[in-house]
Amino acid sequence: MNGGIFFYSTNGDGSLEWIGSAMIWLLLVLSVANVVLISIAVSTNKRALTLPADEATTMRELLASGRYREAIERSRRGTSDLSIVVARALDHAPRGADAMTHAAETAADEILAARLRALERLNVLGQIAPMIGLFGTVYGMIVAFQTIASTGGAADPVLLAGGIGTALVTTFWGLLIAIPATSAYALVRNRAIAGSDEMLAAIEEMIALFRPKDEAMQTDAAKS
Repeated sequence: MNGGIFFYSTNGDGSLEWIGSAMIWLLLVLSVANVVLISIAVSTNKRALTLPADEATTMRELLASGRYREAIERSRRGTSDLSIVVARALDHAPRGADAMTHAAETAADEILAARLRALERLNVLGQIAPMIGLFGTVYGMIVAFQTIASTGGAADPVLLAGGIGTALVTTFWGLLIAIPATSAYALVRNRAIAGSDEMLAAIEEMIALFRPKDEAMQTDAAKS
């Protein structure tokens, strides 16, 4: 094992150790995929795509002023989660506020489920990477012990370096992938769930505009 320990594994005679090197390069590829998946997860779950503040304010003002047709058209043109859920709720406006609330909750759940499914790729990578690293660790130790056995217990440290180096390097890369992957998954997942709840709360305020005044008062009293 030489200065290329983090990129390939060599035998004691300096020849390339194919299995160990393949695992190291597999982990290197997965580390690149990890960076890409984290970038995608962060960029696709930004607040601007889920609950744009200006869009929520504009939609609320349109509904409060009775400009329902304009609100419907604006929500249908929008691409944010808020627009999609508001459009679904407004489609059920003729059936009453309760039907609008149910439609909004269903749409929000569908969107959140799709976002969480997309994040699962990051979670799976975070779970698989240390397992691959552990496989490399076990393989490297097997190689090291086979070297000891083949020399009758008097193996040259240089001959042991290949197996031990493979064991340590694969563990290193596995953890280097798993730690940021699982951390990013947890953070983005929690942010997506919190954003969905906040979006539903904002939409419920809009739906409250469709409720009769006495019903709205009863709802406020029940919440308090």
